[in-house]
Amino acid sequence: MTASPDVPTATLHLEVRHGGYQDSVRLMQVGQAIGGVPGVSHALVAMATVLNLELAAQMGFRPPTDVTANDLLVAIASNDEESLRQALARLELELAPPAAPAVGAAVTTVPPRTVGSAIRRTGATLAVVSTPGEHAFVEAMDAVQAGASVMVFSDNVPVWQEIRLKDTAAAQGVLVMGPDCGTAVLGGVGIGFANVVRPGPVGLVAASGTGAQQVMCLLDAAGVGISHCLGVGGRDLSTEIAGRSTLAALDALDADPATELIVLVSKPPAAEVADVVRAHAAELGTPVVVALLGSGQPDLTAAVTRVLGRIGRPVPGHWPAWLPAVPPATVPPAAGAALRGLFAGGTLADEAMLIASAALGPIRSNIPLRPEWALPRDADPLADGPLADGHWMVDFGADELTRGRPHPMIDNTLRLRRLAQEAADPAGGTVLLDVVLGHAADPDPAAVLAPAIAAAVAGGLAVVVSLTGTDNDPQDLNRQAGALRAAGAAVFRSNADAARHAVALVRAGASEGTR
Repeated sequence: MTASPDVPTATLHLEVRHGGYQDSVRLMQVGQAIGGVPGVSHALVAMATVLNLELAAQMGFRPPTDVTANDLLVAIASNDEESLRQALARLELELAPPAAPAVGAAVTTVPPRTVGSAIRRTGATLAVVSTPGEHAFVEAMDAVQAGASVMVFSDNVPVWQEIRLKDTAAAQGVLVMGPDCGTAVLGGVGIGFANVVRPGPVGLVAASGTGAQQVMCLLDAAGVGISHCLGVGGRDLSTEIAGRSTLAALDALDADPATELIVLVSKPPAAEVADVVRAHAAELGTPVVVALLGSGQPDLTAAVTRVLGRIGRPVPGHWPAWLPAVPPATVPPAAGAALRGLFAGGTLADEAMLIASAALGPIRSNIPLRPEWALPRDADPLADGPLADGHWMVDFGADELTRGRPHPMIDNTLRLRRLAQEAADPAGGTVLLDVVLGHAADPDPAAVLAPAIAAAVAGGLAVVVSLTGTDNDPQDLNRQAGALRAAGAAVFRSNADAARHAVALVRAGASEGTR
């Protein structure tokens, strides 16, 4: 191991574990755990892909060249030897294999070497692929050709590979969920970023991860359960992919006797693809509520209201909210009243931008609703300094911002840094952010967010939180909401309600500033 001149060599640790393949989602969680050890400044625990080797180099390491993407890379930078020792101990704990079988237990057969051979040996009907995006296609195609449906959690998969994969799946009579499918629920079993929802009659087809989570969690709050949630990947309703998996998933739920009503959820789709999907849905025997976000279209909370009406369930008078005991101070007249969004979920960001832009005008973003609303070319959400004048929202979970980094639903580091910068920016007035609970997400997001929110509020910033989760999620929704509220944030279970509240605060600040 060799360090760069500006990093003390004694605090650095680099190792490669040859053939030590691990699931990428698990490695994101391991990296977060190591990074949380006191005294650790940087931690990278990832497969030794070209990208991750580059990230290690940026941390001050000179990684070896005799590695492959099947090798495990560990790079840790700490303040001293003791913190490094603790980090390495935590690493071994996190990577420890399951307990060995008891003495006398039956000896298992040699593990299969490929996804396809595992499927053929076991008769499995579903495979989950969460390798780095450049390697996902081979594994997913192996599963499909072996006759199994596949959930491709991996992002950064080329469009041509997605098309070929989904066309092959159609010929095989199986379903491809993804790429970039973060959420699914199959027969009550959550996969990926999944909330704990009750079983019930509503099935979802979702070209959206956090959008599906929002709908399922609001239904759960209203006492309505889920039969299945079939994620199809965020690009499925694009012009290129043309709804290949969406149409197949609609047919699958239509044939499922446990599904009495289908909800189709998507971030803003291509108009011509939306027309095809709507026409297909209208021909099914199972009724479909279409919730395709877009200008002039109902938000996801309104879609849930329609679902409740269709199945004869009462609609809550209002969705749960936790408002701070002391309302945020009015924005000083000398300051601006800009709205800034720091999102982990792309669909929740889309929904918030649709609501906010209708009231406030253009919202700049890295996932803009219109091309002309894109952030300036030199704006880097990962760097220090202002991003843009006026209102803007950033999806920190976008593919280009998660290359080699944990997803912000797992690690809030990037959002915390940006929140601190916005608190110091006199042009800002209100920050809107989402917190998504459930399996695979940060086990206690309020623990790191609440102190940062309290500091921002103390500095005069108004903070609004969209909290997506259920009462049975492992993070304890009410405890999370209480901690965020105590920090001074206004907390809403409805993302649409959170966006409207943020808009109202901005408008109030703008009015005060013109007096």
